[in-house]
Amino acid sequence: MSYASVYGRSHGVSTIDWYRWTMTVAAEAVIIKMTPHPSLPDWVFPPPEGFVAEDLDHIPDLPAHTELIDGSLVFVSPQRDFHNMVIFRLRVNLEDLVPAGHEVRQEMSVKLEAQQRPEPDLIVLGPGAVIGREISCFKAEDVVLAVEVVSPDSEVRDRERKPVLYAEAGIPHYWRIEEINGRPAVFVYEIDPATKSYAITGIHHDWLKLTVPFDIDVDLNKLYVARSR
Repeated sequence: MSYASVYGRSHGVSTIDWYRWTMTVAAEAVIIKMTPHPSLPDWVFPPPEGFVAEDLDHIPDLPAHTELIDGSLVFVSPQRDFHNMVIFRLRVNLEDLVPAGHEVRQEMSVKLEAQQRPEPDLIVLGPGAVIGREISCFKAEDVVLAVEVVSPDSEVRDRERKPVLYAEAGIPHYWRIEEINGRPAVFVYEIDPATKSYAITGIHHDWLKLTVPFDIDVDLNKLYVARSR
């Protein structure tokens, strides 16, 4: 998942607006009490304890695909073509491969705990998941596999923070997809139930062939092919 900005509990504003405010104070050599930036809606500013997962369903005019990480809102930036097509084509492959009773969902949020509601690029849901038209968030215990396609501005989250959160929530399998030399490479992780942390089981460059969480056979070279004039 790619990101444009994070509004944290400590500042409550974007990095750009914080920088502008700081520069204004320095230039005028005055000390003022910080007030909400007039161009930002009130809901951007979190309560002292941070947002909770349920807030995402009730904040008015919340941008699509907003995530909640550590009590802070995370907004997505425009997707690159690589990111978009890898997700789409991998989903098509997984739809054909999942066992009966399993479902593939794209860019749907998952509640991991009170202040954690990320939105993986893809998830595979097990037979126990509740499926319905009004569902906006799935439970962590229903997720068999979470997949993230790394973008330049999501590297830290997809490589470090999200895997920790997914593992602590008990999601058994995690794939991180990186662009290497213009092609997708899949880093495959499986949870160690004793430590509730992920162990890497393989790095796949041309072909993804696995037996867990179900039989998987995907030609990675077909997920993305660049084209120039």
